[in-house]
Amino acid sequence: MSLGNKFKDKRVFLTGHTGFKGSWLSHWLLQLGAEVHGFALDPKPEDVLFDQLNLSRRLASDTRADIADQISLQLAIDSTRPDFVFHLAAQPLVRLSYEIPVETFATNVMGTAHALDALRMAEKRGTLTSPCIAIVVTTDKCYENREWLHAYREEDAMGGFDPYSASKGCAELVVSAYRRSFFENNSLIRLASARAGNVIGGGDWAKDRIIPDCFRALQRGDAIQVRNKTSTRPWQHVLEPLSGYLWLAARLCDTPTSAENQSSELQSGFNFGPLLQSNRTVADVVSALLKHAPGKWSDCSDPNAKHEAGKLNLAIDKAYHLLGWKPVWDFERTIEETACWYTDVLAGANAEALTSEQIALYCKDAAQSNIDWAR
Repeated sequence: MSLGNKFKDKRVFLTGHTGFKGSWLSHWLLQLGAEVHGFALDPKPEDVLFDQLNLSRRLASDTRADIADQISLQLAIDSTRPDFVFHLAAQPLVRLSYEIPVETFATNVMGTAHALDALRMAEKRGTLTSPCIAIVVTTDKCYENREWLHAYREEDAMGGFDPYSASKGCAELVVSAYRRSFFENNSLIRLASARAGNVIGGGDWAKDRIIPDCFRALQRGDAIQVRNKTSTRPWQHVLEPLSGYLWLAARLCDTPTSAENQSSELQSGFNFGPLLQSNRTVADVVSALLKHAPGKWSDCSDPNAKHEAGKLNLAIDKAYHLLGWKPVWDFERTIEETACWYTDVLAGANAEALTSEQIALYCKDAAQSNIDWAR
């Protein structure tokens, strides 16, 4: 089995499709032959990738509404009758969560509850008549971060110092509660969650993210201002977690409900992070990027800045052993492909064509590495 024959002609409901990861996932799903239905707010000014990929004209439907709007969400789910649901809609920024904590919790926690409850009601009313695979995307920051050197595993405690991290830990608890309360005992809905590392890649222009900050500074001819040069993160190209989301969904689809042990193992949380060697400092990231996009950087650390985690690593043993998933691109390749996308598009290359090329290249490299989903 491969991704190529799993999503063709399937109805996919995708929340947060106008954002960075949502745009990449929409594009990949369309390439796989899926019928993609999007549900999100209008793109923010920095979400230019959605337009660069011409997604509004390529989607089966493009609903613009707030995830907090339960009626609109329920109507969209009912009309789509999805085979797959990927829930990505979120307030995704740590520093912004200090400014809008209530909105962050409302979007990330209650938004997740709204999405899952829409599925619950669709099944209860008989709108869903065939299995529906639901993947809720959270983050590596959902764990109670104790600044350990060792990597966090799926069974570690949920938590979070800042509102964003705490909201994602709460979202995981919502997923667990809905799964155990409503989506067991022969339910049509098979639910899992996915926790990714620090995702980078072409087309991300969000505020307070290191790669967009780098290219904004380089465009202006300024030195890159680095806030937390010693902070360590599990850096990965955006295609890495997306391949994990897709493969997890595909495996859930192929697991019969009667196979209770395997089904329960897969209907759980999964980490999708890079190899250990890709856990690097912010300074490492910027230095590696400047090999492909010449410039300079300066340390602007602020001892009075709002708290952000210093160390954060993910263990990916579970995804490897249960799913046969593993990363494809190492740290250097991740930085190279990311820099290539930005520099080429800023020089006039077609973003849609370049994104397709990178997906094809990634899949080719995965196949050559004998990774299960690429076979």
